Amino acid sequence: MSHQIIKDLSKRYTTKKYDEEKRISQEDMAVIKEAIRLSASSINSQPWKFIVLESDEAKQRFYNTFANKHQFNQPHAKTASHTILLAHDPTFTKEKYAKRLDAEVAAGRLSPEKFDARMGAYAFAELNTDETGSNGNWTKAQVYIALGNLLHTLARLGIDSTPMEGVDADLIGEEFKQELEGHECEVALAIGYHKEDEDYNHALPKSRLALEEVVTTL
Repeated sequence: MSHQIIKDLSKRYTTKKYDEEKRISQEDMAVIKEAIRLSASSINSQPWKFIVLESDEAKQRFYNTFANKHQFNQPHAKTASHTILLAHDPTFTKEKYAKRLDAEVAAGRLSPEKFDARMGAYAFAELNTDETGSNGNWTKAQVYIALGNLLHTLARLGIDSTPMEGVDADLIGEEFKQELEGHECEVALAIGYHKEDEDYNHALPKSRLALEEVVTTL
């Protein structure tokens, strides 16, 4: 198929080795950050925080969080141009949702008169909140919507990436406690440019199940 979207996604793959000499431009980083901000989420909850690791100091801090496990991903912490920590709010409250609606009113998306009625949408969050006030499973799902949006954005920009669930959420929580502000990070995304002739995954053909096996049209 010749459509540009399909071309982009056909070229996208999980990078296994980065060229540490190549860095993403500030112009592209600005697009990436705005793309994350514009990601969709259930009831426009935006129950997330994204931490972009760019400096050598920040990369070293992330590198240190691999002390106990998932060392196979540790090299990406330093060799990738940037890494994005995608964190979710484990206790997304009605008060926090109200702040999102305040922003909708300020943007002209929601009229003040409909504020209370719109608050009713928080019921979606309540359905996923346990007796302790935890709804992290629901908010984490929203983070994956942002991750998918980000992967497509990077493919359009010609930037390589490595989604990493192989991270230590506990150590990340300790190392980046101040920046996370109560959010939890269980997935990260390394981004940059692959190392020519050393990234074995780059040359491999795309492999997916046949269309008729995964898509049913009624």
